[in-house]
Amino acid sequence: MSMFNANVGDQRDCKRKPPCAVLKRFYETQDGSLSVLALCLFLLMVMMGGLAVDLMRYEQTRTTLQNTLDRATLASASLTQTLDPAEVVADYFTKAGMEKYLEGVTVTEGLNYRNVTADASAATDPFFMHLIGHSKMDAKGHSMAEQRVTNVEIMLVLDVSGSMASNSKLANLKTAAKEFVDTVLSSDPEHKISIGIVPFNGQVNIGPDLRAKYTALTDDPGVTNVQCVDLPSTVYNSTALPTNTVMSMTAHADTYSGTDQTNSYVSYTSTSYAIGYHATNNSGNVWCPPIAGNIIRLPSQSISSLQGQINGLVAVGATSINAGLKWGLALMDPSAENMYDQLISAGKMTGDLSGRPFSFTDPEAMKVIVLMTDGEHFAEERVNSDGAPNYKSGNSPIYKSVNDGNYSIYHAGVSGNKYWVPHLSRFQALPWTNSNNTGTYSVQTWPQVWGAMRLSYVAWQFYARALGSTNSARNIEYANRIAAFRSQTPTTSMDSQLQQICGLAKGQGVIVYGIAFEAPTLGQTQIRNCSTSSAHYFNAAGLQIRTAFRSIASNISQLRLTQ
Repeated sequence: MSMFNANVGDQRDCKRKPPCAVLKRFYETQDGSLSVLALCLFLLMVMMGGLAVDLMRYEQTRTTLQNTLDRATLASASLTQTLDPAEVVADYFTKAGMEKYLEGVTVTEGLNYRNVTADASAATDPFFMHLIGHSKMDAKGHSMAEQRVTNVEIMLVLDVSGSMASNSKLANLKTAAKEFVDTVLSSDPEHKISIGIVPFNGQVNIGPDLRAKYTALTDDPGVTNVQCVDLPSTVYNSTALPTNTVMSMTAHADTYSGTDQTNSYVSYTSTSYAIGYHATNNSGNVWCPPIAGNIIRLPSQSISSLQGQINGLVAVGATSINAGLKWGLALMDPSAENMYDQLISAGKMTGDLSGRPFSFTDPEAMKVIVLMTDGEHFAEERVNSDGAPNYKSGNSPIYKSVNDGNYSIYHAGVSGNKYWVPHLSRFQALPWTNSNNTGTYSVQTWPQVWGAMRLSYVAWQFYARALGSTNSARNIEYANRIAAFRSQTPTTSMDSQLQQICGLAKGQGVIVYGIAFEAPTLGQTQIRNCSTSSAHYFNAAGLQIRTAFRSIASNISQLRLTQ
């Protein structure tokens, strides 16, 4: 009874005290209550969201750091980059506002490669990671870029025409080319780079080793160190020059150039006439000078050998840039691989060069031609061999006395005596032997004739004087005879052939560097148009040719990100 009354009293007290009632109801109700589990889940969600924020901040910093590293190492690894590679990397980080994060840069380099490695680290100062025991979270970056070419084939196509003897041009070329060889090959311990040399003047002397490989050459003059070929115009339609291509060898003859014969023959009235007077060839004017130092040099990796060959170059003759570039490209064409294998087997090339020339599409190979000239095309002249008679081979109508060395010539079309004797200015019944007609004579082959006498000399002394009764008739006979003896390739055609072969080379990915070395305007234009781009063209004078070769050496490579 007392308990009942007490409860009633308590209830009356609660009614008199509203806050107490509210707390009682809150205590007794189950609606809207928070359990311990719910609180834990809430805290976990807040934590996960915070971790996500920290991770996003970390990844953003790391990505920016890595991108900056990649750009910086790529730029600094380029061999065209003349600044210090480490400073280039540092500059990239400074401009990105991340200079404090760069930890180190390592640079290793040689001629045909440069390797740049860089590391960086950035603290992101996490907001929430410390809740799980990580108070520090660094974004690290690493990048390595390398510019390297594994296999490089280089052909130096060099002008050795007579004009190179002036103004110390040949001496400057030799210095620059030898330095180029040393720079390129001394930084190639793996022997991945080869260099060949194609000297050219009015022709290209291919040398005995290549001569033996081109099996369809005709009209061999049989003269030591005369191994040039009169290239048919059709060879400029392709990069290759198959070894079975039918081609006529260049005659060892001093061909006639110009319109003034004054210095080309002995005048009819000359009292100082002798067979040696204006008779022998001028070695400076023959189209294939017999100079052993000016032959094509097969690809090599020997610095001393190549430098010795460069030292042996001689400036003489005219200028046929088209022929020089054609041979340089032909020796880079993959079709020459079988020929190279044979030369390797014969000990003419080293075994390290096996497999060359590489395919034009080989991603690990680079083909480079350095084309240098100091001139412009000079109309090429060649002794005719495609008609009757063939003036490069077979017997001529000219006879030589075994007794005194004087000559005579048979003219079938004249009446009476048919043997003209130039040194006596008369016809007679038999070939000249001696004054008593008691000696002997020998029939001269055309190669023997051209080896002893100029074309212009033969045209005047043996034909014009014999068959022309007046000065006008002699001049006409002389012009007709020169035209029969030789033909010319116009310089405009040679320009077109050069640009055609340049286009084929560039179309196959061959990099063509052009150097116009104190060349006339037309020569500059031809070399500029032949170069891969304006950046691959150099207009040099004097010692500037060394700068040109140095620039080319530093650009022989390709850039790739390796890591």
